Amino acid sequence: MREDNQELFERAPVRRAVLSLVFPTVISQLITVIYNMADTFFIGQVGDPNQVAAVSLCMPLFIFLTGLANLFGIGGSSLISRCLGAGDKEKAKKTAAFSIWTSAGVSLMYGLVIFAARSVILPAIGADQETYGFCIQYVFWTIAAGAVPTVLNQELAHLVRSEGYSEQASFGVALGGILNIILDPIFIFVFHLEVAGAAIATMLSNVIAACYFIILIVKRRNSTVITFSPASYTLGLKIPAEVLLVGIPSCMMNLMGVISNITINKLMASYSNAAVAGIGVAKKVDMMSFAIATGMSQGVLPLIGYNYSARNYKRMMAAVKTAFCYSLSVAVIGTVFLFTCAGPIVRAFINDAETIRYGQLFQRIICITGPCISVTMIIITMFQSVGKKAEPLILSLLRKGGLDIPFMFLMNRLFGVSGIVWATPIADLGAMAAALILFFPFWRKLSGRMAGAPGKSQGN
Repeated sequence: MREDNQELFERAPVRRAVLSLVFPTVISQLITVIYNMADTFFIGQVGDPNQVAAVSLCMPLFIFLTGLANLFGIGGSSLISRCLGAGDKEKAKKTAAFSIWTSAGVSLMYGLVIFAARSVILPAIGADQETYGFCIQYVFWTIAAGAVPTVLNQELAHLVRSEGYSEQASFGVALGGILNIILDPIFIFVFHLEVAGAAIATMLSNVIAACYFIILIVKRRNSTVITFSPASYTLGLKIPAEVLLVGIPSCMMNLMGVISNITINKLMASYSNAAVAGIGVAKKVDMMSFAIATGMSQGVLPLIGYNYSARNYKRMMAAVKTAFCYSLSVAVIGTVFLFTCAGPIVRAFINDAETIRYGQLFQRIICITGPCISVTMIIITMFQSVGKKAEPLILSLLRKGGLDIPFMFLMNRLFGVSGIVWATPIADLGAMAAALILFFPFWRKLSGRMAGAPGKSQGN
């Protein structure tokens, strides 16, 4: 770790330290959302709801790659930042090697299994005769061919950020997003590849972004603990357990998000493909709120973990408070924007009257609990930063899967198609309540430790 990054973690004013880490992370997350929306947007310009529906149906399988990246990236970055705070650079290096090589192997296997079992999996997630062929094209390029670079792109960003290189990490993620936005119209309209073109653009952009991170790490090999050396790979020192147990809540959130999205798509498919396309657009748009909350929490994770291990509890708590205030304020503004501008936003994606009708209704319902997401995500990340395992897992499972899926079936039976969508805000509200219940006892305990800890300057 460079001396200026150590200054950022230990002595810089807290507000400046938080903004330095969070701002580029939020920007990169928003660009990632925009490029995820780009597939839906550009395919929507073709004017075929079946192609938009196919991308929506496949998206949960693709999003699970983010879960794998978070499993090893967030778990690895949490342990690395805590090792650096405790002065153990050798363990930090071994943690990086374990995270990188294990994630590459797991993501390769995932991609191959999904494509090999496509004839079973695609109908199970809602593909019908009209969307099946489009789904195969999308899955081949984004998952079978693109799983490893997609996971490495996001995971390496987490690991690089653990040393305080937030700007470099965010640039790499943003690079992939911008490239995807540029390549999408070229492959879709110039080469007339439509769904396959969107998938190829996504795969290539992730390959290039992953190469950027590899070059960055190799060039800084003398000043970074992030390493690709197989010699540093180990299953000892309790590294696998620490990485996996801390990272698994984020992975489970994505996995349950996949199951949740598959469930909502299946229920929507019982109404029409236009309803599937409408919820697909609404979910994509609402990802803006989740991206901001994720960027705020992931950006501040290294700062919290470092100071927790260094026993600078005052600075750690100040970082949590600052990130919470910023995240909640931006989430409120985002919710107002998405609710009031639902119609024009959905119409920008597709010119199909029935899809627009569904999409704007669904977007207004989903976006109302954006502030709840920001509260829950900051609390989950705080627990992950300090190495807690049970609390993040409980909250992750509550937010996705534990509450929303049962409510989807119940609300569908009671209120029909709009009731399915109301399950999402109900689950977000319930998860926030549970997060606050778990948060306050830990915060009081931390305050007691702070009173007995050596005095350290936290900055202003």
